[in-house]
Amino acid sequence: MVYQPAEDRYRDMLYRRCGQSGLMLPALSLGLWHNFGGVDTLENARAMVRRAFDLGITHFDLANNYGPPPGSAEESFGVLLKQDLAPFRDELIISSKAGYRMWPGPYGEWGSRKNLVASCDQSLRRMGLEYVDIFYSHRPDPDTPLEETMGALDYIVRSGRALYAGISSYTPEQTQRAAAILRDLGTPCLIHQPSYNMFNRWVEDGLLDVLADEGIGAIVFSPLAQGLLTDRYLDGIPEGSRAAKPWGFLKARNITPDKLQKVALLNDLAKERGQTLAQMAVAWILRQPVVTSVLVGASSPAQIEDNVGALTNLSLSDEELNTIEEILAS
Repeated sequence: MVYQPAEDRYRDMLYRRCGQSGLMLPALSLGLWHNFGGVDTLENARAMVRRAFDLGITHFDLANNYGPPPGSAEESFGVLLKQDLAPFRDELIISSKAGYRMWPGPYGEWGSRKNLVASCDQSLRRMGLEYVDIFYSHRPDPDTPLEETMGALDYIVRSGRALYAGISSYTPEQTQRAAAILRDLGTPCLIHQPSYNMFNRWVEDGLLDVLADEGIGAIVFSPLAQGLLTDRYLDGIPEGSRAAKPWGFLKARNITPDKLQKVALLNDLAKERGQTLAQMAVAWILRQPVVTSVLVGASSPAQIEDNVGALTNLSLSDEELNTIEEILAS
Protein backbone atom coordinates (compact mmCIF):
# COMPACT_ATOMS: atom_id res chain seq x y z
CA MET A 1 0.00 0.00 0.00
CA VAL A 2 1.35 3.45 -0.95
CA TYR A 3 2.18 5.47 2.14
CA GLN A 4 0.20 8.67 2.61
CA PRO A 5 1.33 10.66 5.65
CA ALA A 6 -1.20 12.20 8.00
CA GLU A 7 -2.52 15.50 6.70
CA ASP A 8 -2.36 17.01 10.20
CA ARG A 9 1.26 15.95 10.82
CA TYR A 10 2.40 19.50 11.60
CA ARG A 11 -0.48 20.36 13.92
CA ASP A 12 0.94 19.36 17.31
CA MET A 13 4.72 19.12 16.90
CA LEU A 14 6.86 21.91 18.35
CA TYR A 15 9.69 23.20 16.13
CA ARG A 16 12.66 25.06 17.58
CA ARG A 17 15.33 27.14 15.88
CA CYS A 18 18.76 25.49 15.79
CA GLY A 19 21.18 27.98 17.34
CA GLN A 20 21.39 31.16 15.29
CA SER A 21 20.67 29.40 12.00
CA GLY A 22 17.56 29.49 9.86
CA LEU A 23 16.91 25.78 10.42
CA MET A 24 14.02 24.62 12.57
CA LEU A 25 14.09 21.11 14.03
CA PRO A 26 11.28 19.19 15.72
CA ALA A 27 11.57 19.17 19.51
CA LEU A 28 11.77 15.38 19.20
CA SER A 29 13.84 13.70 16.50
CA LEU A 30 14.07 9.98 15.77
CA GLY A 31 17.45 8.35 16.28
CA LEU A 32 18.21 5.16 14.36
CA TRP A 33 21.08 4.02 16.60
CA HIS A 34 19.12 0.94 17.70
CA ASN A 35 16.36 -1.22 16.19
CA PHE A 36 16.99 -0.29 12.55
CA GLY A 37 19.91 -2.60 11.78
CA GLY A 38 20.26 -5.81 9.84
CA VAL A 39 19.43 -7.82 12.96
CA ASP A 40 16.08 -6.03 13.24
CA THR A 41 12.78 -6.32 11.39
CA LEU A 42 12.35 -3.93 8.46
CA GLU A 43 8.57 -3.85 8.85
CA ASN A 44 8.89 -2.68 12.46
CA ALA A 45 11.37 -0.02 11.32
CA ARG A 46 8.89 1.02 8.63
CA ALA A 47 6.07 1.29 11.16
CA MET A 48 8.22 3.50 13.42
CA VAL A 49 9.40 5.81 10.64
CA ARG A 50 5.87 6.24 9.30
CA ARG A 51 4.43 6.92 12.76
CA ALA A 52 7.19 9.41 13.53
CA PHE A 53 6.55 11.38 10.34
CA ASP A 54 2.79 11.26 10.93
CA LEU A 55 3.45 12.92 14.31
CA GLY A 56 5.53 15.73 12.79
CA ILE A 57 8.99 14.25 13.41
CA THR A 58 10.82 15.45 10.33
CA HIS A 59 14.38 14.71 11.49
CA PHE A 60 15.91 11.24 11.21
CA ASP A 61 19.38 10.85 12.70
CA LEU A 62 21.83 8.18 11.54
CA ALA A 63 25.55 7.41 11.47
CA ASN A 64 27.64 5.25 9.20
CA ASN A 65 28.28 2.69 11.97
CA TYR A 66 24.68 2.26 13.15
CA GLY A 67 23.36 -1.29 12.94
CA PRO A 68 24.39 -3.89 13.77
CA PRO A 69 26.10 -4.73 11.50
CA PRO A 70 27.64 -1.29 10.85
CA GLY A 71 26.05 0.43 7.86
CA SER A 72 22.85 -1.59 7.98
CA ALA A 73 20.73 1.15 9.60
CA GLU A 74 21.52 3.44 6.67
CA GLU A 75 20.72 0.63 4.24
CA SER A 76 17.37 -0.02 5.94
CA PHE A 77 16.54 3.68 6.00
CA GLY A 78 17.48 3.89 2.33
CA VAL A 79 14.87 1.22 1.55
CA LEU A 80 12.23 3.12 3.54
CA LEU A 81 13.15 6.36 1.82
CA LYS A 82 12.80 4.82 -1.60
CA GLN A 83 9.55 3.00 -0.84
CA ASP A 84 7.78 5.48 1.47
CA LEU A 85 9.37 8.88 1.96
CA ALA A 86 10.93 9.82 -1.38
CA PRO A 87 8.03 12.14 -2.35
CA PHE A 88 8.54 14.04 0.92
CA ARG A 89 12.34 14.48 0.80
CA ASP A 90 12.10 18.26 1.06
CA GLU A 91 10.11 17.92 4.29
CA LEU A 92 12.86 15.84 5.90
CA ILE A 93 16.10 16.53 7.75
CA ILE A 94 18.40 13.51 7.40
CA SER A 95 21.71 13.45 9.23
CA SER A 96 24.67 11.11 9.32
CA LYS A 97 28.09 10.98 10.97
CA ALA A 98 31.55 9.48 10.63
CA GLY A 99 34.37 8.87 13.06
CA TYR A 100 33.91 5.39 14.51
CA ARG A 101 35.51 2.33 12.91
CA MET A 102 33.87 1.19 9.68
CA TRP A 103 36.49 -0.64 7.59
CA PRO A 104 39.97 -2.16 8.06
CA GLY A 105 43.16 -0.20 7.82
CA PRO A 106 44.27 3.27 8.87
CA TYR A 107 41.52 5.21 7.02
CA GLY A 108 38.46 3.45 8.41
CA GLU A 109 37.86 5.61 11.47
CA TRP A 110 38.60 8.90 13.28
CA GLY A 111 38.71 12.40 11.80
CA SER A 112 41.00 12.59 8.80
CA ARG A 113 39.79 14.25 5.60
CA LYS A 114 40.20 10.85 3.92
CA ASN A 115 37.88 9.11 6.39
CA LEU A 116 35.20 11.78 6.57
CA VAL A 117 34.82 12.34 2.82
CA ALA A 118 34.92 8.62 1.99
CA SER A 119 32.45 7.88 4.80
CA CYS A 120 30.05 10.55 3.61
CA ASP A 121 30.13 9.15 0.08
CA GLN A 122 29.45 5.64 1.41
CA SER A 123 26.53 6.88 3.53
CA LEU A 124 24.97 8.64 0.56
CA ARG A 125 25.21 5.45 -1.50
CA ARG A 126 23.68 3.32 1.27
CA MET A 127 20.72 5.67 1.64
CA GLY A 128 20.35 6.47 -2.06
CA LEU A 129 20.64 10.22 -1.42
CA GLU A 130 22.24 13.08 -3.29
CA TYR A 131 22.94 14.89 -0.02
CA VAL A 132 22.33 14.71 3.72
CA ASP A 133 21.04 17.74 5.54
CA ILE A 134 23.56 17.50 8.40
CA PHE A 135 26.90 15.71 8.45
CA TYR A 136 28.81 15.33 11.72
CA SER A 137 32.24 14.56 12.95
CA HIS A 138 31.06 11.77 15.26
CA ARG A 139 33.86 12.14 17.81
CA PRO A 140 36.98 14.25 18.29
CA ASP A 141 40.21 12.73 17.00
CA PRO A 142 43.16 13.16 19.39
CA ASP A 143 45.72 12.62 16.61
CA THR A 144 44.34 14.60 13.67
CA PRO A 145 44.62 18.41 13.64
CA LEU A 146 41.21 19.96 14.28
CA GLU A 147 41.83 22.17 11.25
CA GLU A 148 41.89 19.05 9.03
CA THR A 149 38.69 17.58 10.48
CA MET A 150 36.79 20.87 10.26
CA GLY A 151 38.24 21.49 6.80
CA ALA A 152 36.78 18.16 5.72
CA LEU A 153 33.35 19.17 7.03
CA ASP A 154 33.65 22.48 5.19
CA TYR A 155 34.53 20.60 1.97
CA ILE A 156 31.63 18.18 2.42
CA VAL A 157 29.21 21.12 2.66
CA ARG A 158 30.78 23.11 -0.18
CA SER A 159 30.78 20.06 -2.46
CA GLY A 160 27.03 19.62 -1.99
CA ARG A 161 27.24 16.39 -0.01
CA ALA A 162 25.63 18.06 3.02
CA LEU A 163 23.80 21.31 3.77
CA TYR A 164 25.11 21.81 7.33
CA ALA A 165 28.06 20.72 9.47
CA GLY A 166 27.90 19.40 13.03
CA ILE A 167 30.04 17.84 15.73
CA SER A 168 29.30 15.23 18.38
CA SER A 169 30.76 14.57 21.85
CA TYR A 170 33.33 17.38 21.65
CA THR A 171 34.45 18.98 24.93
CA PRO A 172 33.69 22.67 25.59
CA GLU A 173 37.24 23.64 24.60
CA GLN A 174 37.21 21.52 21.44
CA THR A 175 33.79 22.92 20.54
CA GLN A 176 35.00 26.49 20.89
CA ARG A 177 38.01 25.82 18.65
CA ALA A 178 35.97 23.88 16.09
CA ALA A 179 33.40 26.66 15.90
CA ALA A 180 36.11 29.27 15.33
CA ILE A 181 37.74 27.23 12.55
CA LEU A 182 34.44 26.58 10.77
CA ARG A 183 33.42 30.21 11.10
CA ASP A 184 36.68 31.31 9.46
CA LEU A 185 36.11 28.80 6.66
CA GLY A 186 32.62 30.20 6.05
CA THR A 187 30.69 27.08 7.06
CA PRO A 188 29.32 27.76 10.56
CA CYS A 189 28.93 24.90 13.00
CA LEU A 190 25.18 24.33 13.07
CA ILE A 191 24.78 21.79 15.84
CA HIS A 192 26.43 19.74 18.59
CA GLN A 193 25.18 16.29 19.53
CA PRO A 194 26.10 15.34 23.11
CA SER A 195 24.78 12.70 25.45
CA TYR A 196 22.68 14.22 28.24
CA ASN A 197 20.18 12.95 30.76
CA MET A 198 19.45 13.09 34.49
CA PHE A 199 22.18 10.53 35.17
CA ASN A 200 24.73 12.04 32.76
CA ARG A 201 25.06 15.79 33.13
CA TRP A 202 28.53 16.54 31.78
CA VAL A 203 27.21 19.15 29.34
CA GLU A 204 26.24 21.40 32.26
CA ASP A 205 29.96 21.84 33.08
CA GLY A 206 30.67 24.43 30.38
CA LEU A 207 29.40 22.96 27.11
CA LEU A 208 25.91 24.47 27.24
CA ASP A 209 27.46 27.89 27.90
CA VAL A 210 29.84 27.53 24.94
CA LEU A 211 26.97 26.52 22.64
CA ALA A 212 24.94 29.53 23.74
CA ASP A 213 27.90 31.88 23.22
CA GLU A 214 28.69 30.43 19.78
CA GLY A 215 25.08 30.30 18.57
CA ILE A 216 25.20 26.53 18.11
CA GLY A 217 22.14 24.36 18.73
CA ALA A 218 22.26 21.16 20.78
CA ILE A 219 20.54 17.88 19.94
CA VAL A 220 20.74 15.44 22.82
CA PHE A 221 21.21 11.69 22.51
CA SER A 222 20.52 9.07 25.20
CA PRO A 223 17.92 11.33 26.90
CA LEU A 224 16.43 8.31 28.68
CA ALA A 225 19.79 6.78 29.64
CA GLN A 226 19.27 3.92 27.19
CA GLY A 227 15.83 3.24 28.64
CA LEU A 228 16.81 3.40 32.29
CA LEU A 229 14.81 6.62 32.73
CA THR A 230 11.54 4.83 31.98
CA ASP A 231 9.40 2.45 34.01
CA ARG A 232 10.68 -0.48 31.96
CA TYR A 233 13.26 -1.82 34.43
CA LEU A 234 11.44 -1.24 37.72
CA ASP A 235 10.44 -4.91 37.91
CA GLY A 236 13.51 -6.48 36.35
CA ILE A 237 14.99 -6.75 32.85
CA PRO A 238 12.24 -7.60 30.35
CA GLU A 239 12.93 -9.88 27.41
CA GLY A 240 13.74 -7.94 24.24
CA SER A 241 14.82 -4.79 26.09
CA ARG A 242 18.14 -3.06 25.38
CA ALA A 243 19.68 -4.45 28.56
CA ALA A 244 18.74 -7.96 27.46
CA LYS A 245 20.45 -7.68 24.05
CA PRO A 246 24.13 -8.69 23.78
CA TRP A 247 24.92 -5.77 21.44
CA GLY A 248 23.15 -3.11 23.53
CA PHE A 249 24.98 -0.31 25.30
CA LEU A 250 22.84 -0.58 28.43
CA LYS A 251 24.26 -3.47 30.44
CA ALA A 252 22.46 -5.34 33.19
CA ARG A 253 25.30 -4.40 35.56
CA ASN A 254 24.40 -0.71 35.13
CA ILE A 255 20.90 -1.28 36.52
CA THR A 256 21.90 -1.06 40.18
CA PRO A 257 19.56 -1.02 43.20
CA ASP A 258 20.62 2.59 43.88
CA LYS A 259 19.72 3.66 40.33
CA LEU A 260 16.41 1.78 40.45
CA GLN A 261 15.49 3.48 43.73
CA LYS A 262 16.02 6.89 42.11
CA VAL A 263 14.10 5.80 39.01
CA ALA A 264 11.18 4.69 41.20
CA LEU A 265 11.08 8.09 42.97
CA LEU A 266 11.33 9.95 39.66
CA ASN A 267 8.55 7.75 38.30
CA ASP A 268 6.34 8.75 41.24
CA LEU A 269 6.97 12.44 40.51
CA ALA A 270 6.15 11.94 36.84
CA LYS A 271 2.85 10.29 37.80
CA GLU A 272 2.00 13.30 39.95
CA ARG A 273 2.54 15.44 36.83
CA GLY A 274 0.27 13.18 34.80
CA GLN A 275 3.21 11.98 32.70
CA THR A 276 5.27 8.89 32.13
CA LEU A 277 8.85 9.02 33.41
CA ALA A 278 10.10 9.11 29.81
CA GLN A 279 7.96 12.17 29.12
CA MET A 280 9.22 13.97 32.22
CA ALA A 281 12.83 13.10 31.32
CA VAL A 282 12.32 14.66 27.87
CA ALA A 283 10.71 17.77 29.37
CA TRP A 284 13.63 18.07 31.82
CA ILE A 285 16.09 18.25 28.91
CA LEU A 286 14.02 20.58 26.74
CA ARG A 287 13.95 23.12 29.58
CA GLN A 288 17.48 24.09 28.50
CA PRO A 289 17.16 27.00 26.02
CA VAL A 290 20.17 25.88 23.97
CA VAL A 291 18.69 22.42 23.37
CA THR A 292 16.95 22.43 19.99
CA SER A 293 15.85 18.80 19.90
CA VAL A 294 15.92 15.55 21.83
CA LEU A 295 16.89 12.40 19.95
CA VAL A 296 14.64 9.56 21.01
CA GLY A 297 15.23 5.94 20.16
CA ALA A 298 12.36 3.49 19.97
CA SER A 299 11.55 -0.16 19.48
CA SER A 300 7.88 0.39 18.62
CA PRO A 301 5.53 3.11 17.31
CA ALA A 302 3.92 3.21 20.77
CA GLN A 303 7.20 4.36 22.33
CA ILE A 304 7.42 7.21 19.81
CA GLU A 305 3.86 8.23 20.65
CA ASP A 306 4.69 8.19 24.36
CA ASN A 307 7.76 10.40 23.88
CA VAL A 308 5.85 12.89 21.72
CA GLY A 309 3.30 13.05 24.52
CA ALA A 310 5.90 14.96 26.54
CA LEU A 311 5.08 18.05 24.48
CA THR A 312 1.71 18.42 26.19
CA ASN A 313 3.45 19.37 29.45
CA LEU A 314 6.97 20.80 29.12
CA SER A 315 6.83 23.17 32.08
CA LEU A 316 8.63 22.16 35.27
CA SER A 317 8.08 24.23 38.39
CA ASP A 318 10.97 25.25 40.65
CA GLU A 319 9.58 22.88 43.25
CA GLU A 320 9.58 19.96 40.79
CA LEU A 321 13.11 20.78 39.64
CA ASN A 322 14.29 20.90 43.26
CA THR A 323 12.62 17.54 43.94
CA ILE A 324 14.42 16.02 40.94
CA GLU A 325 17.74 17.38 42.23
CA GLU A 326 17.09 15.91 45.69
CA ILE A 327 16.26 12.51 44.21
CA LEU A 328 19.36 12.47 42.03
CA ALA A 329 21.57 13.53 44.96
CA SER A 330 20.13 10.92 47.34
